[in-house]
Amino acid sequence: MSQVEESIEVDVPVRIAYNQWTQFETFPHFMDGVERITQVNDTLTHWETKVAGVAREFDAEITEQIPDERVAWTTVGGEAKQAGVVTFHHLADSRTKVMLQLDYDPEGFTENMGDKLGFVKRQVTGDLKRFKEYIEARGTETGSWRGEV
Repeated sequence: MSQVEESIEVDVPVRIAYNQWTQFETFPHFMDGVERITQVNDTLTHWETKVAGVAREFDAEITEQIPDERVAWTTVGGEAKQAGVVTFHHLADSRTKVMLQLDYDPEGFTENMGDKLGFVKRQVTGDLKRFKEYIEARGTETGSWRGEV
């Protein structure tokens, strides 16, 4: 297993950053390579991705969700093996630190080489930057799910 940890500060309150992160179907707006996410139920999402020409589908289960604090997940089926957590930290009334930790299992020569060259780390860094741009440009979330898992 490989691991990536990245964070970014966004100029919105914790509640807005967290609420937006619970809107999984909007991830293609800021996550490069994510083609589509379908929210199956409160704790299950279906992902369709295409990275470097390789298309994959998998399901991810929300294993922990605490409003304004954290969302954790793990894959439960399909063509990818990963688990992660994103946490939200109050810095000021309108400033939040978003921290992402991702554990993943690269498969095959190409993915292992990409892992060694830092491809996933750069991908996560870029995704967080695009999330910052997305949420700051909007100034508000597109929706929310405030339930706990």
